[in-house]
Amino acid sequence: MILSHILAPVPDAELHGSGAAEITALSCDSRRIRPGTLFFALRGTTADGHRFISQAVEDGAAAVVLEDAAYAPVGCTWVKVADGRSAMARMAASFYGDPTAGRPLVGITGTNGKTTTTYLIEAILAAAGMPAAVLGTISYRFGATTIAASHTTPESTELQAAFRQLANAGAKAFVMEVSSHALEQKRADGCHFDVGIFSNLTRDHLDYHGSMEEYLHAKERLFAELLQPTAAKPHRRAAINMDDSYGARVAEQAACPVISYGIDYPGDVRPEEVAITVNGISGTIVTPKGEFPFASRLLGRFNLSNILAAVTAGIALDLPLTAIKAGIEGHATVPGRLERVDNNFGVTCLVDYAHTGDALHNVLTTLRELATARIITVFGCGGDRDPGKRPIMGQIAAEMSDLAIATSDNPRTEDPLAILDQVKTGITPLGIREYRPEELAARPAFDERGFVMLENRRAAIRLATSLAQPGDILLLAGKGHEDYQIIGTTKHHFDDREEAAAAFGEKKA
Repeated sequence: MILSHILAPVPDAELHGSGAAEITALSCDSRRIRPGTLFFALRGTTADGHRFISQAVEDGAAAVVLEDAAYAPVGCTWVKVADGRSAMARMAASFYGDPTAGRPLVGITGTNGKTTTTYLIEAILAAAGMPAAVLGTISYRFGATTIAASHTTPESTELQAAFRQLANAGAKAFVMEVSSHALEQKRADGCHFDVGIFSNLTRDHLDYHGSMEEYLHAKERLFAELLQPTAAKPHRRAAINMDDSYGARVAEQAACPVISYGIDYPGDVRPEEVAITVNGISGTIVTPKGEFPFASRLLGRFNLSNILAAVTAGIALDLPLTAIKAGIEGHATVPGRLERVDNNFGVTCLVDYAHTGDALHNVLTTLRELATARIITVFGCGGDRDPGKRPIMGQIAAEMSDLAIATSDNPRTEDPLAILDQVKTGITPLGIREYRPEELAARPAFDERGFVMLENRRAAIRLATSLAQPGDILLLAGKGHEDYQIIGTTKHHFDDREEAAAAFGEKKA
């Protein structure tokens, strides 16, 4: 594509040199430059891309986009912009033919529930005759096309390339998770959203954002900036969970009309006559377009909130209630979200991605409501991530389980035992019994509520399955769909679902 065409969506771009330069690739990584590449010199937290301009030009960059003209290259076309990241996102969209401009795009942001909600909306769109691609934590996919997910929301060049690939595969709509990191780093600035969903905001990623206020501000960008109505998309809508304490603040910032939803809050979309059992959720959903009865196989109150979010998105897109109902009732299990591991011992074994205090609390609240016997929880906290949530998660797991087994998640470059020590500070004030792993391994059952510290996650899962009895609920929390464990800087294959299945296979009746 010709450079001048790529620059069209960036009105403040100052072109120095020929706009006729032929661009064959985009990159903000100077190590990936080949002849014909447009190089974006971005300032990062650890490196300044301006310092690699000369190397990029030497390697064949056709042109350079920069913020600081003092680094302008000699003998190469360059473009000065005020905001390199925003410009890159919009130029990437232009380079890949603006794939979201002519197709419905729903973006979901919030701490918890995003992945499940994307699956529900995908099912609703399919029922409405609009097969959708989904971009999220697990993968970017449509039909037989699957692109491995590098991040929940990837860098803008990668994101727009994925949109194009999925559109070429036949996607008629897009549903995507929008992370707070991506919003702050403007990776989604080239996306043309039709609907933005705010699910909730609880403590997470404070190692990056620094405070809940900054975390909130990052989320608000989707509603205050990226949902402003345009000539191409004049009917944008915000779907806001008003049960969440931050919902009203997000709604106030929205640049488009808001459709509210809530379980307790009397929103535009709300449930009535709800029943939540071990078999799922049923009731009636009231909407501005009318009401309808529903029955879902999902478990728990927090999934009722996810259902309401998806229904609200369907209303915002003006889809038929019949399609919305069919999507809610017909969707498949979400990988790693209360996903069952079958066994022959009468144990309800569930694998869930809950890796924040709020998510763990939501899952265990649901399981406590459904439990007829004991709850055993295996959980951990990731290394090189917000350490403040470790004692919180320890307290929640121990308070809400009959036995909590604290173990490793992805320790990364931290000492796993040091992480467990921090988790333990949230448990010891409860005054419950601490079991030694070998003590439990030598007996058929534990006789009072307590906890275990066991660093090896495989051993922790095997201990939990050995202790679980018919009627018990066994929750493996934190990793969900992930099929790896990061120790140091190396990824090792590890899947909680596989480990539990293997452990049950070895368990003696």
